[in-house]
Amino acid sequence: MSRSNRRANRGLEWGVALLLSELYRTGYDVIPPVTLATVVGQILLYIGVINVPWTQSEVCLSAAHVLKGKDYRRLLWSTFEHGDDMHLYYNMISFMVKGRTLEGKYGSANFGFLLAFLCALTSCSYVVLALIGAQIMDDPYIMKSCAIGFSGVLFALKVVTTQEDPRGYTNVAGFLVPVKYAAWAELLAINMLVPNSSFLGHLAGIVAGLIYTKTIIGRLVDNIIRNITGERIYHNYC
Repeated sequence: MSRSNRRANRGLEWGVALLLSELYRTGYDVIPPVTLATVVGQILLYIGVINVPWTQSEVCLSAAHVLKGKDYRRLLWSTFEHGDDMHLYYNMISFMVKGRTLEGKYGSANFGFLLAFLCALTSCSYVVLALIGAQIMDDPYIMKSCAIGFSGVLFALKVVTTQEDPRGYTNVAGFLVPVKYAAWAELLAINMLVPNSSFLGHLAGIVAGLIYTKTIIGRLVDNIIRNITGERIYHNYC
């Protein structure tokens, strides 16, 4: 069976149907264009409408494959692959909330470039963290572990959204935590509730978000984006 056929033969799985229903319920005209295109693109990739010359296992993010195998495509494509339909559904539902908030605040062009940057930075952070973890824990498996999905980028976006508005409390797994610590609380909660989730991938997203919001790199990125789009990104944080 060909790679494209294996995707196409999934049919309209329950998670995909739920996601399409949510898109329709929300309204395509309400979801900003970059957010909508990102969601629809990942749906089409998952069900096989977008035909790609690889399987999920061939582009999952592994530090060993990137550093030793020099397979750099994994830094990009692993982000947009998903293990199953519910993995896709929950990630895209979360992304629509964050995307509508940030794209509405920054503008579509600015948000699109920022999203691309956070995708790349999250993947690079994953590789660096895997390398450090393997050395500290003396565990070569960390270098070989493979991750796919948009979850890491969602954690990066979570950091950005909570930095923009850190006021109040939010519910994480039944506990009220300060909004500014929400990403860390979700990291621990997901690791406990979903043991097969990628702790390292989620942590990489938090690191990427902190690099953008807390270091000079974020200001440099904002300046580059402004030079490209002609529009400044305004933040509520310093």
